[in-house]
Amino acid sequence: MQAPSAPAAAAGGILDPARLEAITFSNDEIARYSRHLIMPEVTLVGQKKLKAAKVLCIGTGGLGSPIALYLAAAGIGTLGLVDFDVVDFSNLQRQILHGTRDVGRKKLQSARDRIKEINPNVQVVLHDALFTSENAREIVAPYDIVIDGTDNFPTRYLSNDICVFLRKPNIYGSIFRFDGQATVFAPHLGGPCYRCMFPEPPPPGMVPSCAEGGVLGVLPGIVGVIQAIEAIKLLVGIGEPLIGRLVHFDALKLKFREFKLRRDPHCPVCGEQPTVTELIDYEQFCGVPQAAAAEAAEAPVPEIGVAELKRRLDTGSHDFLLLDVREPYEYDIARIPGAKLIPLGELPSRMSELDSAQEILIHCKTGRRSAQALRQLQEAGFGKLQNVAGGIQAWSEEIDPAVPKY
Repeated sequence: MQAPSAPAAAAGGILDPARLEAITFSNDEIARYSRHLIMPEVTLVGQKKLKAAKVLCIGTGGLGSPIALYLAAAGIGTLGLVDFDVVDFSNLQRQILHGTRDVGRKKLQSARDRIKEINPNVQVVLHDALFTSENAREIVAPYDIVIDGTDNFPTRYLSNDICVFLRKPNIYGSIFRFDGQATVFAPHLGGPCYRCMFPEPPPPGMVPSCAEGGVLGVLPGIVGVIQAIEAIKLLVGIGEPLIGRLVHFDALKLKFREFKLRRDPHCPVCGEQPTVTELIDYEQFCGVPQAAAAEAAEAPVPEIGVAELKRRLDTGSHDFLLLDVREPYEYDIARIPGAKLIPLGELPSRMSELDSAQEILIHCKTGRRSAQALRQLQEAGFGKLQNVAGGIQAWSEEIDPAVPKY
């Protein structure tokens, strides 16, 4: 049987009409939603659909912030939020659900308070947990739509698979630096799923996260709003949802591009003969344990703690070199006095600047890149090497709080 087209799938919305019978509005709500009610594409019926709807947003960060704020303002009846993290200063540049006074609070707490300020009529359901294969079915089951506002592969695959199994639309978005993209995965409505695009994740470490590569603060606002729009279109039953279409946004050029997505008949989850029929250990699927095992199989990286590094620096001894392998723009933000800067990407061509007879202590932001640098130097014949555990972030936390964290 031929799958329905995306516009046909959206016609009338995805909710059972019987759920609208008990929906009523107070005079205050009529005033609040008046700009919706006078639109012939929405009207009172469409607003009832929004009030009857239950939407789950996984993540209350960069994408989750505009998603939650605009869906709450639009009148979504029940908004579920999944998160386990706390607010950090580095979040405030883009995660507009949270403010300066919320630093250190649970993100779910500040998100709930902000949403209630926007619209007290919304029922906010908090899921204070890491989204895992053990709790995914229980969390997702009560909701009509799932919106993925996360930035890690295990959660993306997990949210995709549970939505395929439970026949829920999964509204996807991703951001990195100046680029973002969004689509709607819904095989039961005729479209592909996430694994039709990416059957398997990239090897661990191959794709940097926003914490490693950065993101323009306003970019998640644009992509998150697109995700919110798609949820409203599906619920009300208007327009052409992004089923089978992926929109890519380039903020530097201010250009949108559209790509067609096709359902893969050999997809391991939504294909004609699926090989994945239950939720699996997604950390393992995405290669995290394999990567750890591979690292463990190698010779251990010799390490030095920041306290010992501080002690050696304080002695005034010049019998070692402190090597910083971060990028110059990171060095401009924060540095450990006396460190020599050679970015990791330049290290192979600049090894001649180093003395192989001298002890070299290597640091980066957290210790990951410096461990890679240490391996490169070992392969080049350097012997007296130690990795500074925790990098400059640990230095800021344990030694010198005046050094900014980024």
